[in-house]
Amino acid sequence: MSEDVETHRYVRYQVDGPIARITLDRPQRLNAIVDPMLPQLREAVERADADPQVHVAVLSGAGDGFCSGYDLEVHAETPTPTPGSQEMPWDPTVDLRLMGGLTDDIMSIWRARIPIIAKVHGPAVGGGSDIALTCDLIVMAEDARLGYPPARVWGMPTTMMWVYRVGIEQAKHLLFTGDVVDGVEAARMGLVSAAVPADQLDDHVDRLATRIASVPRSQLALSKTVVNQAYESMGLSTTQLLATLFDGIARHSPDGVAFKRRAEEVGWRQAVVERDAGELDREVDGS
Repeated sequence: MSEDVETHRYVRYQVDGPIARITLDRPQRLNAIVDPMLPQLREAVERADADPQVHVAVLSGAGDGFCSGYDLEVHAETPTPTPGSQEMPWDPTVDLRLMGGLTDDIMSIWRARIPIIAKVHGPAVGGGSDIALTCDLIVMAEDARLGYPPARVWGMPTTMMWVYRVGIEQAKHLLFTGDVVDGVEAARMGLVSAAVPADQLDDHVDRLATRIASVPRSQLALSKTVVNQAYESMGLSTTQLLATLFDGIARHSPDGVAFKRRAEEVGWRQAVVERDAGELDREVDGS
């Protein structure tokens, strides 16, 4: 990659009265996640949460999409070993430390006392869906796309918000298939708050944020905390720990290793085509 992923700022932050605007800013790659992005997202969320003038934050993506997930040109095509693909034998503690830390960065959205609205256009898939689904409210463009395709091979959503948002039946359907749904279907399922025509998305979210911003910060914090606590009591943290461990297993299982090697050989786009057609060869050098 030509960009310097060590020093580049991938998250923009600005304050508009009582509304903070946080923008994922890697538009040339549909805001695909590289290593510095999630700590920078956490920094922006915590900055908004600590500002007594900010009552609500809007999280969006620059360019043509919200977030296309972890950048697989970096993570899948780079020859093993990489941070997410170890040489065998797999050490789960290394993987838990890596993905657990990234999940903790995303969950700063959940922990913030102020409400955070995801404004979703274009794709919010893979790790991008983890970010969106952790927000308190999600408003999608009708033609936007939300889903977790790596559930077919090589991944598990580590925040595991699907079951807490849509229940057992729909969560299983989405994770068994890796299907991506548009905004209309996501709203019908109750996965998101609303779906609106793309040209109305900005105005709709601004009206919602302005309405929420008229409520005192303390009242908003009380409401968010009590609702979140209900889900904490259901076992959210335990579910996420298991999902994070299973994400590592999925990347180091015979099928996961086969997908990774195929991505190194032909590029991740072709490997995804073969994955989604059920054509991947899981044999890995007899191991």
